[in-house]
Amino acid sequence: MNAADAAATSATATLLRSPYKRSDMANGESKDVNIKAKKKIGVHVNSGVYHGKASFKKWTLDDVIYVARNHRIPCFFAAGLFFFMYVEYTLRMVPESSPPFDLGFIVTRSFHRALASWPELNAILAALNTVFVVMQAVYIIGTWLVEGRPRPSIAALFMFTCRGILGCSTQLPLPQEFVGSGVDFPVGNVSFFLFFSGHVAGSVIASLDMRRMQRWGLAWLFDTLNLLQAVRLLGTRGHYTIDLAVGVGAGILFDLLAGKYEESKRKSALVSGTLKEG
Repeated sequence: MNAADAAATSATATLLRSPYKRSDMANGESKDVNIKAKKKIGVHVNSGVYHGKASFKKWTLDDVIYVARNHRIPCFFAAGLFFFMYVEYTLRMVPESSPPFDLGFIVTRSFHRALASWPELNAILAALNTVFVVMQAVYIIGTWLVEGRPRPSIAALFMFTCRGILGCSTQLPLPQEFVGSGVDFPVGNVSFFLFFSGHVAGSVIASLDMRRMQRWGLAWLFDTLNLLQAVRLLGTRGHYTIDLAVGVGAGILFDLLAGKYEESKRKSALVSGTLKEG
């Protein structure tokens, strides 16, 4: 590797380490110069305490322009922060005598009327949704019992336990326009927790595992069925929109936690020398 290639590699590495600020090394300055500059302004961390000039005092107009051009997603969410602060502080609260406002209920109003006036259609869709829930369970349990990969099962256990705790902690009223079915899961018109949707979260857990295993077609199938399931749950008023949105987040969160749990157990086994091969 010649000197020019080495300099380019060093500049690239520095840019990757500093994603929110333009690197001086990208302009040809050496690493030694950068280190000397930091020592000059007294930037160092000792026992967790930062010493030196505050970061924002070193910002320039070029840095602001660089962030706006190269980090548009954080800038978009920054604008969203201020927008929804305005919305929150100016929004009129829903009166006690009125039903909860739900945008998903408004969007699926026509679908709800169709389900309420056509019990046979509601029963068919409920039965299909129950089949989809069984598909989720078979896949998640199968990855453990057949393939020896417990991560989806661990994630599902985490998720349903947390859902039970939250469901007992805050019991939301069932929407007044709820359209039930004896063949919907849980079968038999029994009571259930509204917050959050276990249907959606379970499907997300299964879909994430399918992507890890590169089962792309099956993953897209589950995502499509999950979307249709969400529309049906809104149409039957079986869940509020927030239940479904949090269900997606819960599926992602508990899949990550299950992965961290597996990794911690793997490291412990390596340290103790009890890790099993295969």
